Amino acid sequence: MNDQGPKAFTVSQLTSLIKQSIEVAFPRVWVEGEISNSKLHSSGHFYFTLKDEGSQISGVMWRSRVATLSFKPEDGMKVQVRGAITVYPPRGNYQIDAVAIQPLGIGELQMAFERLRSKLKAEGLFDAARKRPLPAFPTRIGLVTSPTGAALHDIRSVLERRFPAVEVVLAPVRVQGAGAAEEIAVAIETLNEYGRLDLMIVGRGGGSLEDLWAFNEEVVARSIAASRIPVVSAVGHEIDFSIADFVADLRAPTPSAAAELVVPDRGELLESLRNLWYTLDRSVRALVSDAHVRIDGLLSSYSFNRPRDLIRQYGQRVDELERSVGTSARHLFDRAQQHHLSLSQRLESVSPRSVLKRGYAIVHHGEAIVSRSAQLSGGDRTLVEFHDGSVPMKVEKP
Repeated sequence: MNDQGPKAFTVSQLTSLIKQSIEVAFPRVWVEGEISNSKLHSSGHFYFTLKDEGSQISGVMWRSRVATLSFKPEDGMKVQVRGAITVYPPRGNYQIDAVAIQPLGIGELQMAFERLRSKLKAEGLFDAARKRPLPAFPTRIGLVTSPTGAALHDIRSVLERRFPAVEVVLAPVRVQGAGAAEEIAVAIETLNEYGRLDLMIVGRGGGSLEDLWAFNEEVVARSIAASRIPVVSAVGHEIDFSIADFVADLRAPTPSAAAELVVPDRGELLESLRNLWYTLDRSVRALVSDAHVRIDGLLSSYSFNRPRDLIRQYGQRVDELERSVGTSARHLFDRAQQHHLSLSQRLESVSPRSVLKRGYAIVHHGEAIVSRSAQLSGGDRTLVEFHDGSVPMKVEKP
């Protein structure tokens, strides 16, 4: 009998043996379950719990692998996780070291899509009243897309063909994988801080629902809603719809279509200008020709020439009036002269001298004229005035 008893393992030894056994037995597995307690750590690592009706297992995805995710895993989402089963010695619990996480069918992503769409719609972020019109002739356009994607090439090609004068400002971002949504949101905010833009296009080329998922994230939707610059969403193909499409001021079916929508066609503008110039030229020429005809008609018309006739007529009338006035004036002076003569004759006929010529005389006694004999006394000296002279006399009375 061994007095020392059976050999005991230390906790670390036992944990190490379990770790070796489990990790050798389960080097690569697919585990299906529902995500809960999910958390993206500031380090970039993603921690979560995977559970079903009867059990649960902890999980971790390291930062380098998180960047490959095409969607954002959320609590309540059913997924399949591929990875190795490992033991974390400090706590002695086992966990799945996730290499990949994918939704358990499209239905899970679609459910997440519908939940966010209903939430943002209820907040009014999709209301038509919020949509702003795009400028007709933008001079500077911002692009939020991948610097290496086909979308950038397509947009630039269309802009250069249709309206080469427009300037493009690129905010390069990742358009899929973990962290892509946050990059897109930051790029939209950065372009707003830059400010000198007429509008911006946010989007990417086609892909699966998982590939496009960054544009279905709430952080992107709220960044678009908060933008002071009009936003055109151009995500995927024509049949693809994203949350960004509903929030944006305008949804374009493809990146190329977005470029078609935001700028006019230079050729069409030039043709319109030529047609406008031709129409204006013809209209002005017609107006000038009509004006010449009207002016010629006026110059040769009786109405235009009548003022000279009227002047001549009025001149002739003035002459007639002058003659009439002269004749009337002479007649008037003749009549006045005759009337004056008549009055003079009448006045002369009643004047004292005319009376004296008929044999009468005026007796003056001093300064007074004697009209009665009683005014004189014997011996008074008088002056008797005749029409041809005066004779002094002395009054004698019996």
